[in-house]
Amino acid sequence: MTDKIIVSLDLNDLAKIKSIVKDLDGLVQYYKIGPIPFIYFGLDLIRFLKDNGSKVMLDMKYHDIPNTVARACEGAMELGVDLITLHTSGGFTMLEEAVKATLMVSDIKSVPRPKLLGVTVLTSIDEAYFRDLFGNIERSLEDQVLSLVQLARSAGMDGVVASPHEVQMIRKTCGKELLIVTPGIRPEYLLVESDDQARVMTPKDAIKAGVDQMVIGRPIVKAPSPREAAEKIIKEIEDGLRETT
Repeated sequence: MTDKIIVSLDLNDLAKIKSIVKDLDGLVQYYKIGPIPFIYFGLDLIRFLKDNGSKVMLDMKYHDIPNTVARACEGAMELGVDLITLHTSGGFTMLEEAVKATLMVSDIKSVPRPKLLGVTVLTSIDEAYFRDLFGNIERSLEDQVLSLVQLARSAGMDGVVASPHEVQMIRKTCGKELLIVTPGIRPEYLLVESDDQARVMTPKDAIKAGVDQMVIGRPIVKAPSPREAAEKIIKEIEDGLRETT
């Protein structure tokens, strides 16, 4: 079983989700629950995954006033999720309050503390789109990512979510201790199909760049055989690991 892949279950079909999880049994450990499946199936889906022995990344990308985000993280801990995403653009205080809240709950209730991940710049945004969003900003997209990474680290976050294209830069600045999770991963045989992702990379190249875990959705969940697709991706990851040793 690999912990390198986090399978994104962005579907509104519970039977399909359960079928995919069953198909990937013993092969994949982590699953991502974002707004789509959470709105449709909520707590029942998370309980199903936890009862199945899976680990859950709750990808709601919290971005609100500090107290609201801190309380939301406390609530997520009641569900036993393993990873929680927050938008780093919510600012230092918001991130720090979330860290404090999860540490407090973990200490008081003696429950595992989930890892908090700061979302930097969405992988659907390229340099041109970034310029459109922020006008005449002097920073490049990469500069913005690094600034947000440093903000997350200073607030005590466990890791960040960033494009695989920024991983080497992040590693160079922050070292090996910061957890880096990347979406925008496309297997070699599907690299031409980037869908709505602008900054993509193969699993092999992402691992060689220093990625810890990669979020992969459509290449697995929309494949005729999710298990066969996952096995091909794991093979690419293993090839990358061999080339880095």
